Amino acid sequence: MLAYSSPSKPWPQRHLPSSPSQGAGAASARHVALAARSKRRGAGAAAAAEGVDEAAEAAELVSSLLRRTAGGKERLVPVLDRNVRVVRTEHCFLLFEELGRRDAWLQCLEVFRWMQKQRWYVADNGIYSKLISVMGRKGQIRMAMWLFSQMRNSGCKPDTSVYNSLIGAHLHSRDKSKALAKALGYFEKMKCIERCQPTIVTYNILLRAFAQAGDTKQVDILFKDLDESIVSPDIYTYNGVIDAYGKNGMIKEMESVLQRMKSKQCRPDAITFNILIDSYGRKQTFDKMEQVFKSLLRSKERPTHPTFNSMITNYGKARLREKAESVLEKMEELGFKPNYVTQECLIMMYAHCDCVSRARQIFDELVSSQNKVHLSSLNTMLDAYCMNGLHSEADRLLDTALQKGVVPSGSTYKLLYKAYTKANDKVLVQKLLKRMNKQGIVPNKKFFLDALEAFGTSERKARASSATNSASKPSADSAGDSETVNSNKPGDSETANSNKPKVSVWQVAATSG
Repeated sequence: MLAYSSPSKPWPQRHLPSSPSQGAGAASARHVALAARSKRRGAGAAAAAEGVDEAAEAAELVSSLLRRTAGGKERLVPVLDRNVRVVRTEHCFLLFEELGRRDAWLQCLEVFRWMQKQRWYVADNGIYSKLISVMGRKGQIRMAMWLFSQMRNSGCKPDTSVYNSLIGAHLHSRDKSKALAKALGYFEKMKCIERCQPTIVTYNILLRAFAQAGDTKQVDILFKDLDESIVSPDIYTYNGVIDAYGKNGMIKEMESVLQRMKSKQCRPDAITFNILIDSYGRKQTFDKMEQVFKSLLRSKERPTHPTFNSMITNYGKARLREKAESVLEKMEELGFKPNYVTQECLIMMYAHCDCVSRARQIFDELVSSQNKVHLSSLNTMLDAYCMNGLHSEADRLLDTALQKGVVPSGSTYKLLYKAYTKANDKVLVQKLLKRMNKQGIVPNKKFFLDALEAFGTSERKARASSATNSASKPSADSAGDSETVNSNKPGDSETANSNKPKVSVWQVAATSG
């Protein structure tokens, strides 16, 4: 806390008006000024409220348009024609975003064609940038390039936002090496055009992409380029690279970026802590994971649901049931109520620890507490059964879900198909394919390739198992015992940890070996 010394001289006394008339005049002027200020504030608040209302109205109109086309009831373009008097550019932007989320990129193009025919349409970089971004996310690179050429033909000159969308689109293609080369080509081209100078968004996209590819040399080059430019890195820059390295298991590289972040006086936020916790957890470096968590609790940031969910998941994969349950206790102690994602993490944790009955109990509690069952919750419980070789129970659960009106998605069927194929259960495979056919789900090439890959893996494991005569998985009790034994090792127990000096998130990175 900053302390200010009191001045040596006392504050001067406020002079009172010399006459009543002067006092009345001053008071009147003050009242007028206050009234004007209040009016301005009222106008500002009214404008802000009006902006919120307009955004809400636009979102409601778009929802209404999409409801009319749900399930193929009507085509979108005729619906837009009937509402031509009210639909404008901002509504089309919202439609692009929502249709993009639904994988309906063809409908995005239909909306765009419809826009171009309207009297109010003006070719704009923002429209093309949004469409290129949507096409890129759906892997439609050729379509993104076509839109880029259309933009130029319409008289628009590409700017930084358009090039950022184009770079992002290429990075979604399957051929990553070619995509990265293209992205760097656009990046160099942007530097040569005054209106297209790279922004921090450009650097963030590229840094994350090269970190995901494990190209540390290019990441260092981009960081050096960023240091020499007028652009300054932000928290998103570091979080993106740290996350990419962490997911690749490149812990040393991740910690070097953390040190760079410290040297630039950029404080970690809750997302930084969550990334570090998840990255250390994935590598089962639980001592560092726990140190980061303690550092988070001592910082100004607060943990979030993903913090606890990640720890539960990673302890579960290591079959450390007691540790995972202690995280749940800590979560509730800090005033967090487990959400449905937390419950799904607990289901998978118990599945890894061979406690399928406890996993099913949590699933039943989750279903009874919800008005609508999340499909991800159903998939999690099905996966828990299949993981433990209980394919008949998984089939019965799917039957029950269908009877209650739950509509499985392609991901549900893909999960079960892989599991049934891996178990070589032809009866369940045939039954599943009939269900898919009845629901109108047509499996694509990737669906079967993934299943064949799973089948090949199971065959190799079976041969290795018969050759070595390996034992089956340990029971839940033995998992608990091993966890207890591990917890008695120096530095693993809570008592031992409490005697250690407090370690900050920066020191965790500095002590990497």
